[in-house]
Amino acid sequence: MSAIWKKPITLALCTETSANTAVSHLGIEFTEIGDDFLRGRVPVDERTRQPFGLLHGGVSVVLAETLGSIGAFYASPEGHRGVGLDINANHLRAATSGWVTGTARAVHIGRTTQVWQIDMANDAGELTCVSRITMAILAPR
Repeated sequence: MSAIWKKPITLALCTETSANTAVSHLGIEFTEIGDDFLRGRVPVDERTRQPFGLLHGGVSVVLAETLGSIGAFYASPEGHRGVGLDINANHLRAATSGWVTGTARAVHIGRTTQVWQIDMANDAGELTCVSRITMAILAPR
């Protein structure tokens, strides 16, 4: 199977793209790039917990949208970019410490839309959240 990436992609580029954004503010890190997936993680700490000590559900969605959006960008032709159309998330298990790691895989890469599935798991490998994002792919103007 050949890689889905249509632009050069590295962990350093993903990190650079996200500097000085909500991504860096929340401590999200990009950790691995495969031929057909992008992986990153978010710490469960004072920046990301809700008032009852659990990882904020919205932070799980930020991790999912980050991985899906960055994945869609690099899986699009040069000059194209992706913008989110729809995202959903099912919260399955609470996380109170450590890291939550998300793995984004393309379900569909089309000319004008992409759909990405993002599975998030705690340090024990247990699913905490599953999310799906639909991206509109915009051609250069």
